[in-house]
Amino acid sequence: MTSVYEYSKLANAEDLKRLGEILGQCFIGTPEDQESYINIIGVDNFRILHQKEQIAGGLAILPMGQWWGSQRVPMGGIAAVGIAPEYRGTGAAITMIQQTLKELHARSVPISVLYPATQRLYRKAGYEQAGSFCTWEIACETIPTTEQPLPVVRVEFDIKFLNELYQQKARLINGHLDRYQAIWDRLGKPDEKETVYTYFIGSANQPEGYIVFSQHRTEEGSILRIKDWVLLTNAAVQSFWNFIASHRSQIEKVRWRSSIVDYLGLLLPEQTAKIKSTMRWMLRIINVVKALEMRGYPPGIEAELHLEIQDDLFAENNGKFILAVSKGRGEVTSGGKGELQLDIKGLVPLYTGLFTPQQLQLAGKLTATESALLAATQIFTSPFPWIPDFF
Repeated sequence: MTSVYEYSKLANAEDLKRLGEILGQCFIGTPEDQESYINIIGVDNFRILHQKEQIAGGLAILPMGQWWGSQRVPMGGIAAVGIAPEYRGTGAAITMIQQTLKELHARSVPISVLYPATQRLYRKAGYEQAGSFCTWEIACETIPTTEQPLPVVRVEFDIKFLNELYQQKARLINGHLDRYQAIWDRLGKPDEKETVYTYFIGSANQPEGYIVFSQHRTEEGSILRIKDWVLLTNAAVQSFWNFIASHRSQIEKVRWRSSIVDYLGLLLPEQTAKIKSTMRWMLRIINVVKALEMRGYPPGIEAELHLEIQDDLFAENNGKFILAVSKGRGEVTSGGKGELQLDIKGLVPLYTGLFTPQQLQLAGKLTATESALLAATQIFTSPFPWIPDFF
């Protein structure tokens, strides 16, 4: 028998307390820490699932944007998904995710992104792998000191000025976020055991990038953790590496987040930078027409792709569509030949460019004619999508 649940916002302080207890148990933390997290993210951004006045679980919806083809697409980031142990296996989790997607659909949000603890659950709701979250590491002693073209100037952590530089980088990288305020706050307001250092690369009046980092003594040795970085010019990249190398007397390892194919390593004399860890985040296309029309495309491409899509949750995403791309933008109309057939999950890694159309066909995620494969390759093949932020 399927359990009946109600989906709603947090109604009162008692709901907040109980959700804090559930999330504390789910993420092996204290209820107090989770209540603090709820308040930082914003109580209004949390949703709960309850049954007969008992809370079964909850999650957060972070209102953000995501950059695709140099265009900002509105996105709902899903975080802190937790189900009380006694409600697991009852359908509570999938019900909560589907209700959240329906809410985002009603709010005209075309895509959603999350970091999965398990792929099986989210694939049931139409999410699929979309891009990478990757940490790199290098031994500081292997970074050569070279000429530093630009000054590196310590500054205060000022979100307004940092965001202006960050957006110049973010709009050029598929997957980067138009960050929610709490993400910026977490970068600049560490816990009591961490000191954060912020530097402009270039003059304080005309920076060409920035670096935000902290330093830690661990069982692995002394580590410089780059929390955020923007490098807008070749001179900034050169200055970045020389500045990092200047820490070699005290720092053993340096870690930063970048694409799984990281261009920063091209400036190093040897392949001493290694991937420390990597995982893939997932995306759900909530509104096919809006998602395809709001993202950008290669400006020199003139192509037409005939899609046939299946979506078990949103009826309007089902059927045949024609995507016509011209001058960097896309227009979607109903109908067409349905030459490239896939379900809503299969559309995700095509949309993001995580895999090529040929790779997706080999993996059984789509079926297409040769001409449709060629058109899809022209339209969607792009640099590897990645996010530097975990939420």
